[in-house]
Amino acid sequence: MKKLKCHCGQIEAEIMINNFKKIFRCNCSICKRKGATMSMVKNEEFKITKGKNKLKLYQFHTKVAKHYFCSDCGIYTHHNPRSNPAMTGFNLGCVDEIDTLKLENVLINDGLNHPLDKK
Repeated sequence: MKKLKCHCGQIEAEIMINNFKKIFRCNCSICKRKGATMSMVKNEEFKITKGKNKLKLYQFHTKVAKHYFCSDCGIYTHHNPRSNPAMTGFNLGCVDEIDTLKLENVLINDGLNHPLDKK
């Protein structure tokens, strides 16, 4: 189990995972701006344990994906992607024991060319 927390500590979550199978960055319009390195778990493996009332939701474009951030410090903590709302993506930078600058094999998710945007 890993513990996630925002910068100010108002939001905390437990992630029921020991090893991150997929580590990625995304080039979609929001991810390239937030610059986060992320991983994913099933929704039931991610639980907010503190500060749920401090979370703010941001949605754009199709308004399907849900992006959450701390209303005090502004840090992106997690999201539910529109391509798979049963999953939770989370900011590995919010897990204290992980140095995202030293991670290897970080994949690039091509959110800029999202399949749900193709007509």
